[in-house]
Amino acid sequence: MHRRRTEALPKHTQYRQIFKLLIPYVWRYKWRALLALLLLISAKIANVGVPIILKDVVDSLDARQAVLVVPAFLLLAYGTLRFLTVLFGELRDVVFARVIQSTMRSIALEVFSHLHRLSLRFHLDRQTGGLSRDIERGVSGIRFLMNFMLFNILPTLFEIGLVVAILLHRFDARFGLVVLVTLSIYIGLTLLITEWRMGFRRKMNQMDSKANTSAIDSLINYETVKYFNNEEYELHRYDISMQQWEKAAVRSTTSLSLLNSIQGLVIAMGVTAMMLMAADEVSKGRMTVGDLVMVNAFLLQLFIPLNFLGFVYREIRHSLADMERMFNLLKTPAEVEDRDDANDLVLSQASVSFENVSFSYDKRRQVLKAVTFEIPAGKTVAVVGHSGAGKSTLSRLLYRFYDVTDGAILIDKQNIRDVSQLSVRSAIGVVPQDTVLFNDSIFFNIAYGRPDASREEVIQAAKHAHIHEFIETLPDAYETMVGERGLKLSGGEKQRVAIARTILKAPAILVFDEATSALDSATEKNIQAELDAISANTTTLIIAHRLSTVQHADQILVMKNGQIIERGRHAELLAKDGIYSHMWALQKEVKTNRRP
Repeated sequence: MHRRRTEALPKHTQYRQIFKLLIPYVWRYKWRALLALLLLISAKIANVGVPIILKDVVDSLDARQAVLVVPAFLLLAYGTLRFLTVLFGELRDVVFARVIQSTMRSIALEVFSHLHRLSLRFHLDRQTGGLSRDIERGVSGIRFLMNFMLFNILPTLFEIGLVVAILLHRFDARFGLVVLVTLSIYIGLTLLITEWRMGFRRKMNQMDSKANTSAIDSLINYETVKYFNNEEYELHRYDISMQQWEKAAVRSTTSLSLLNSIQGLVIAMGVTAMMLMAADEVSKGRMTVGDLVMVNAFLLQLFIPLNFLGFVYREIRHSLADMERMFNLLKTPAEVEDRDDANDLVLSQASVSFENVSFSYDKRRQVLKAVTFEIPAGKTVAVVGHSGAGKSTLSRLLYRFYDVTDGAILIDKQNIRDVSQLSVRSAIGVVPQDTVLFNDSIFFNIAYGRPDASREEVIQAAKHAHIHEFIETLPDAYETMVGERGLKLSGGEKQRVAIARTILKAPAILVFDEATSALDSATEKNIQAELDAISANTTTLIIAHRLSTVQHADQILVMKNGQIIERGRHAELLAKDGIYSHMWALQKEVKTNRRP
C-alpha cells in the first residue's frame, strides 16, 4: 500500500527538525567541534581585550608622568591581541573544515542513497532538473549554515554579552542599557522583516527549480523539439518560469535594501547616543579620553559585526529555506521496504509462482485481477496481449518495483515480500523494451551488469548479444561514448547492449520485456536464437507483442484487461481458435503484406 507523503509542518518545526538531523553528523567529530569552539571563544576574548588595552595606551600617553616603557609595553600587548584574534580565528577554520566537508558529503550521500530507495512511482513522477537543483542548493545551504551559525551568530552574541558586562561594570548603567535597547530593536526588526522576505526567497527557489526542470527536459528531448520546430515554444516555457523568478528576485532585492536602511538607522542612532553620553562624561571629568576611545572601539567592534550579523541571519534563513526541499526528500517514505526480519532469498531451482495477484497503480483502476500462473524451474513462460493488458506490470511486480495489492509472488516457494529486495533483484535479469544507457563508454554500459567482470567476460557477453563485431568497427571500439541516454546508438544497438549486460549478470531468472522489439528481422532472428539458447535451462518470463518470438515457449498466457483469458502452448492456442489465434492471423497478414 502506498504510504502518504509526510504532511507539511509549521516552519519553526521544520527548522528544528533540520537542526536535529544535522547534530549527529557534527557530533561524530565532537572533539574537533569542541576545540573549534574553544578557539572561537579565545578569539572573541582577545578581540574584546583590544579596546581595553587601547584605552590604557591612550590614557598612558595622555598622562604627563607616563614612563615611555609603559605605552611601549601596552602597544606590544595591543598588537599581540590583534594577532591572536586573527590566529585563533584561522585555527578554528582549519580545525572545523573537516567537520563541515564531511557533513556535506555524508548528507549528500544519504540523500542520493534515499533517492535510490524510493519507489518507481516516485521516480516516474519526479522532475530531474528541479530535483538536482534542490539537492545542490541544500548541500550548499548546509555549508553556509554550519559556518555562519557556529562562527558568526553565536560568537557575536557571546561578544555582545562580554561588552555589555564590561560597560555595566566600568561605567554608568545607561551605557549598557543603550546597547541592549539598540540591539533589541535591531534584532527585532531584522527578524520581522527577514521573515517577511522569506516568501520571496521560497518563490525564487520554486521558480528556479521549475525553470531548470524545463531546461533539462527540453535538452534531454532535443530531437523531439527539433522534429516539431518547437524551439520558440521551449524558450517561452522556460521564460515563463524565469519571469516569475525575476519578479521574486526584484522584490527580494528591494526588500533587502529596505532592511539594510532600517538596520543602518538603528545602529546610527545607538552609536550617536553612546558617543553623546561618553563625550558628556569626559567633559564632566567622570571619564577619561581613553574611556571615550574604548567605548568607541567597543561600538565599532559590536555594530560592524552586528550589521554583518543581519546579513548572516538573512542568509541562514535562506539556507534553511534551501535545505527544506532537500530534507523533505529524506522524509519521503519508500513505498517498497524490506521487513525488519527479512532474510536473503535462498535459490534452489528458481521457480516462480504468481498466486491470485491483484494490483492497481491507482485505486480507481485495477490493472491485474487475481492472476495465477507458474513458471517451473528452467522453463519459459510467455505473456502476450494488447497494450494495456497488464503484461509489463507482471515484470515490475516480480522485480519488486511495487508490492502486490493482493495475493503473493513466490520464488522457490518464498514470498518475495518476506525476503530482501537486494537478494530478489540479484536473482533476476531484465531486458526492458525501452533501453536507457549511461552517458559513458560501451564497455562501461555492458560491464554495468557485473562491475567486477573481466574484460574477456564483457567481450564474451557482447559476442552472445551479436554486437561485438559492430563495436569493433567503431574508431574507439569498446571505449566509444554512447551519449546522453545512449542517443549516439540506434535503438537496435542499445537493445543489444542491454541484452549483453543482462547476459553478463548471469541471473537465475530472466525477464525479456519486448526485448527484440527495436531490432530488424535479420538481427532479431539471430538474437532470438541466442536468447533461446541462453534461456534454455533458465527460468524465463517473456513479455512480447510479436508472437513469432514466443511460439517455442513452454506455456503462453494471453492477457486482456488484467486477466489471463487463455493459456497453453502455441499449437494448442491456435487449435482453440480464440484470441491468440486471431492475433496470430493478424500478425501473419501484416507480415505478408509488408513483403515486396
